[in-house]
This record gives sequence, structure tokens and C-alpha cells, in this order.
Amino acid sequence: MLKVRRALISVWDKTGIVDLAKKLASLGVEIVSTGKTASLLRGEGVNAKDVSQITMFPEILSGRVKTLHPKIFGGILANKKHPLHIEEIKNLGIEPIDMVVVNLYPFPEKVKDNLACDEMIEYIDIGGPSMLRAAAKNFKNVVCVSSIAQYRAVGDELIKNKGFIGDDTLKNLAQEVFSLTREYDGHVYNFFSGNDALDMPMEKISSLRYGENPHQKAALYKRLGALAVTFKQLQGKELSYNNFLDMDTVYACAREFDEPAAVIVKHASLCGVGAAKKLSRAYRNAYLVDTVSSFGGIIGLNRKVDKETAREIAKSEFKECILAPGFSKEALKMFGEKKNLRVVEADFSAKVNHAEVKATAFGYLVQERDTVLLNKNNLKIVTRKKPTSEQIKDMIFAFKVVKFVKSNAIVTAKKGMILSIGGGQPSRVGSMDIALRKAIKSLKGAVVASDGFFPQPDSIMLARKHGIKAIIQPGGSIKDDEVIRTCDKYGIAMVFTLSRHFRH
Repeated sequence: MLKVRRALISVWDKTGIVDLAKKLASLGVEIVSTGKTASLLRGEGVNAKDVSQITMFPEILSGRVKTLHPKIFGGILANKKHPLHIEEIKNLGIEPIDMVVVNLYPFPEKVKDNLACDEMIEYIDIGGPSMLRAAAKNFKNVVCVSSIAQYRAVGDELIKNKGFIGDDTLKNLAQEVFSLTREYDGHVYNFFSGNDALDMPMEKISSLRYGENPHQKAALYKRLGALAVTFKQLQGKELSYNNFLDMDTVYACAREFDEPAAVIVKHASLCGVGAAKKLSRAYRNAYLVDTVSSFGGIIGLNRKVDKETAREIAKSEFKECILAPGFSKEALKMFGEKKNLRVVEADFSAKVNHAEVKATAFGYLVQERDTVLLNKNNLKIVTRKKPTSEQIKDMIFAFKVVKFVKSNAIVTAKKGMILSIGGGQPSRVGSMDIALRKAIKSLKGAVVASDGFFPQPDSIMLARKHGIKAIIQPGGSIKDDEVIRTCDKYGIAMVFTLSRHFRH
């Protein structure tokens, strides 16, 4: 535990700083501050000394030099448990500083304003990062507060502990400083280089038994500063590399639906999806899409698993893993009888903001996640035949699913059920053929969803032979007109979404 007696505050963004300073003052903490920050605090009734009163040296070079002084850095870097340090700063008239509160000049934000180079240079912070890094180095003796988001928690801990901060908090705050300054320097580097150098520092979450194959080493990492889904494994063997890949797909697909939904994936391929008023029915519908391929698959559900749903899962042959936002006691008891079954609870409300990264022989490919949602108000009916309201509902359902099928991707649906899935083929007509042949029920009156446009009318003619009555696709082919004419010829309704969803 560290007792805070003296704090240095120097912030660009003044949001929340008065409230934090008042908490410090209420605990008898002496506050030292710079320029406008000191004036603001005094104006709000907080007694704050100017840094120049401590250093006996004025701010110089238009404010470029304010805190870069031995009386400041000596106070920050002194090890209070080192007798020689204490004796030395005492002889030099330097008082220890127990807390540093700094936020940096807004260089990353100013880059977006396209300012001239000479203007941008003035937004490169020198004193701020220097003080934070010094405080973080000496984290056992100094609280380093580098973000407005930390103010409340730090202030509350000080109040609760009567002016003391715990060791874990000290270390965590120091860790965040080095992450911040690393990212900040990256922005400055990018500005001078004229290039967008990607800095993706990672922290290891856990080791995995192996990668896709036993001879490949693997681990799960989280990008520093990025959001990742929190999860907890409740039972079963250690999660594998392949498990995480498949869990990513079932998680993303299940979250597409507002109603109770179930998703089954096997070896990165979608085996089935179901959505219904009851979760048990949603799972049953998903399982029926492809009962053979789902053996040993990964299940994702967007609702807490109840007893009835657990019973449906238990009788649907072996599954590797179940991912859901929660499990009833009855469900866990039922799953507990299957020792090899992995049961994972995850936060389905989380907002995932990290990019997708894939390694190739040519370099790393980085892209945003495909989070575009289908807006039924933007659907464009391009045929003379208009789809019925029921067909539109089925098409929207099928198009949500096709987004998670390997390209080229085709999904058929009828009366709220997915009837078949075809994907991963080098030709769209090949995927269409697979999907039509695998249908679990008659396709007469069913709809088809395609993740990309139709390059030829051959898929339309094949669909017509199986009784397909409506098709939803992005559009955009040079042969769109020919495809539309083919639909008109056979009385098939077609809708364009104008949004493609390839998945490789």
C-alpha cells in the first residue's frame, strides 16, 4: 500500500480533473500543478501550487519546458524504501511526489485536422510522456494516472482506504502507461513516415494444446487496448485452436438474431442455423439442417440454455463444445454427464472492435470485421414478380445465415427454417447444386440466398427445377440483366441487397 501525500497534476483535457483534485484535497494531499490546470483548480477552490514555485524556474520556450527539472523528476523517481535516495533528495531540497496525473497533448486527434508540419510538432508531448514513464518505472512509490477513465476508480480507492492505494492498482496503472506511450509514439512515427505502421501489441491469455494440427504450437492472445469477449469454461477438456475458430463463427452468427437462435459449425463450415420463439425449437431446427455434418460440431446459442434445450442437445449425438450466455442448473447437470463436452459461458452483449488479421506469404492482411446488418428497407425488388411478405421474411433469415458460410455460399429456407447450406465451392452454380441436393424438405416454394452475385443465369435455371420461388442476392454482375430476365421468364421473384458478404 502506498500513502499519497503529494500529487502533481498536469493535464491537457481538463474533464473530471476538478472532482479528482477535490477528493485529493479532502484527504490532505498537497497538489502541485502547471499553467492553466493550476489556474482552473484554484478557481474551483482547490489550493494548487504552481510547478514554478517548486522548481524556482519559470515556464520557458512558449511552454515547451515546464516540468523537465530535477526537483520534479527527482521527486517522481526517488525510491522511498532506499535510504540513500531519501538522504540525497533531502540534501537537495527535493520533496517526493506520490502521484502523477497526466493526459497527453492530443496529437492523434490533431492528425485528422490535416495541420501543417510546424503546427503538428507543437502537439508532440514531451513532458507528459516523460513524467508518466518516470512514474510508471517507480510504480511502487508513485501512482501514475494516465487516463480520465481512471479518475473515478482511483479517487474512490483513495477515499475508501483513507489516502492509500493498493499494490495491484499501482502495477496495473503503470502497465497502462507503457501501453499508452507506445501507442502515442506510434502515431508520431506514422506522421513523420507518411505511412500507416500497424502496431498491434498482444498479451497472452492462455496457451493451447496445439494449433490446427498436433505439430503446430498455438496460443490465444488479446490485443492491448482492444475489446475481446470475456468467457469462462465451465467444464470439459482444454479448448483448442480449432474450437476458438469455430466459436468465433457461432458467436457472431447467433448474435445476428433478435429472437432465440442456435448455430452449429464443424471445421469452420456452417452445418445449421435455427431461430424460433423457443430456444429448444431453434436448436432442433438447426440440428435438422445437416444431422451428419454436425457430429462433433460446435454449438452457439444466444440465450441462456434451459433444461428443454439441453435435453435436445444431449440427444443429438456428440458435440465438441457449447457456447452460450448462460446455463441453467439442470442444463449443467445434464451436460456434466458428458465429460468430453466443453461448456463455455460468454458475454453475448460485448462489442468486439478488433480487426481481423490473417498471415500470408506476402505479408499480413488486416480488415475490419464484417458487421454490416441487412436493412429490409433497403431491399431492391428487380423482377416483375414481387415476393410475398412470407418470402421476404425467409429471404432476410437466409441472408443473415449466408453471411457466415464459406464462399461461394448458397442457403435455402422455407417457412422460417433453413433447409440446406452449400458453400466453399469455386463456382456459384456448384454451391447451388450442393444446397439444392442437400435440402431436408421439398424446396417447392422455398427461397434462396446468395452471398455474392450470380455471374451466369445457370444457377437460376437450376433453382427453378427445384421449385425455388424467390432469390435474394447482392447484385452487381455484368450479367444482372440476363439473370433478371431469366427470373422473369420463370416467375421467380428476385431482390438485391447491394451488399456482398464473401467469407474465405
